[in-house]
Amino acid sequence: MNARNFTTAVSVLAMLASPALAADSKVVVELFTSQGCSSCPAADRVLGQLAAENKVIALSVPVDYWDYLGWRDTLAQPAHSNRQRGYSQTRGDREVYTPQVVINGVAQAIGNDRSAIENAAKNLAAKDRMPVSVDVTRNGSTVDVEIGAGTGAPAAVWLLAIAKVTPVSIGRGENHGKTVTYFNVVRSWQRVAEWTGSPVKNSIPIADLNAKDTDAIAILVQAGSVEKPGPIRGAAFLSLR
Repeated sequence: MNARNFTTAVSVLAMLASPALAADSKVVVELFTSQGCSSCPAADRVLGQLAAENKVIALSVPVDYWDYLGWRDTLAQPAHSNRQRGYSQTRGDREVYTPQVVINGVAQAIGNDRSAIENAAKNLAAKDRMPVSVDVTRNGSTVDVEIGAGTGAPAAVWLLAIAKVTPVSIGRGENHGKTVTYFNVVRSWQRVAEWTGSPVKNSIPIADLNAKDTDAIAILVQAGSVEKPGPIRGAAFLSLR
């Protein structure tokens, strides 16, 4: 749902036919999606497949700018809409639509076109792998985060609280009557450290994640802010159960 026309059948065929990303790819795929967007459920399914394959860090980032159409997205955050706009400004193309995927904070693709997502990810990985190592482990009631040394501009270390599987019954709007399942939904953001090139170690109590339904976390090392993001320089994902 946007200025573009999507053909769901073609997208699904592309999703089924395209090869998987290489297992050693370090790629973050952010899907900007909305419960009020009729083209988004196909993209949500694509993201679910990518998440299940566990070869990329696949994140759902629900936006709120379609709420005026008659259904208020139950997972959306205004900061997510601002984040998507910020990416468009950084890229310079000003393209903001749903379903849109942003890859490693740099490239974009239509969210229900798996082939385009994989091609963009492979092109990025070939020329510009994320240079900062990230390791996250659970240690009892805490999560331990280790960021490796490197060069380049300073960046923030973000901890994202994730709900891995969230079904939503949609009562109004373009998806009225559908139950759509969302995967790896970002529920909160916490800036837990600053990376300036030296190694960083941090330990965060799981109780401090401060988001309901949290059963996973993601760590992003990224320049800029949540709403004015730059390239992602390192990332990791940890399931908590």
